[in-house]
Amino acid sequence: MRNKIIIPIVFFTLCNMVNAQSGGFGLGIIIGEPTGISLKAWQSGRTAIDGAAAWSLGDKGSFHLHANFLFHNYELIKVAKGSLPFYYGIGGRFQKGGNDSANIGVRVPLGLNYIFASHPFDAFFEIVPTLDLFPDTDFDIDVAIGFRYFFR
Repeated sequence: MRNKIIIPIVFFTLCNMVNAQSGGFGLGIIIGEPTGISLKAWQSGRTAIDGAAAWSLGDKGSFHLHANFLFHNYELIKVAKGSLPFYYGIGGRFQKGGNDSANIGVRVPLGLNYIFASHPFDAFFEIVPTLDLFPDTDFDIDVAIGFRYFFR
């Protein structure tokens, strides 16, 4: 019985000790185009690497991997609690379709990332123009939202 009380208290205490996610590693979900598992690793207070292993629902259920290098601008939008940086960056993607075709391309993510002030979570919304370069040239725009939990 004592463990049932102590474990939640320790968990919530640790969660409340974590401040803004300008550091650490985050794991969560991305929903939209693509939908799957989202990762983010802060490199500094303003730069991060993010990525996903996901499924593209629009392209006949193709498997999708991407990675981006991101820059965060905290001055553009001010909020009362937490922070809401605008982010932009560049990255690459690999997409394998159901018909065994594979695409390799470039992505340019643009988004907003709400970072909670007192909890180890973030939420994001992004619009990502993509340009497939191999085997054919094709342009598309991905849109997604997501949530991540940060480990320190």
